[in-house]
Amino acid sequence: MFYEDLSRYEYTSDGDTFPDPDPNSLRFVCFQPPYERLNVGWLSGDEPWTSGPAPVGFTDNLLSIIEAQAINLMMGIHPCDFCAIPFDDLHPWYVPRPDNHHASWGTGEIRVPGPSGTAFAAPRLIGHYVVDHGYLPPRAFVDAVLAFDPDAHRAARHPWIPFPWIPDDVEAQWIE
Repeated sequence: MFYEDLSRYEYTSDGDTFPDPDPNSLRFVCFQPPYERLNVGWLSGDEPWTSGPAPVGFTDNLLSIIEAQAINLMMGIHPCDFCAIPFDDLHPWYVPRPDNHHASWGTGEIRVPGPSGTAFAAPRLIGHYVVDHGYLPPRAFVDAVLAFDPDAHRAARHPWIPFPWIPDDVEAQWIE
């Protein structure tokens, strides 16, 4: 699924849903974001994208966000359009391909706060694109990832959600 970098996010209009990290729980917090969401990293093999070296610290910060945050998890998985070797049924989707550092299939998204009133919405597969294919996101996203301190954005009302960035002024609904 392709969306141009920094275009308005339209993948789902249902809001953002953060799952409870307890694997035995079926709880979610869902809310309609009051901020504008901008797409980053929704790449396709049919569309051009920017490559290049990432600034020092960017990749580590991005991978930390991906490791700790899961939003809008979907029931399916999305394969990387740039990895040509098909998987057989015995290869788990979450295991990196030979010569890759990160899995080339993904599910879900991340959010990174941007300039006031905005947040960047990226697929969790963006880590694979950056590390294994040299994708260089727009400078505004790179700066936001470098500036994002997860501990400073932990929502006091939802401390059980790791790395959530749920703004305190939204009306959140529990889904169980």
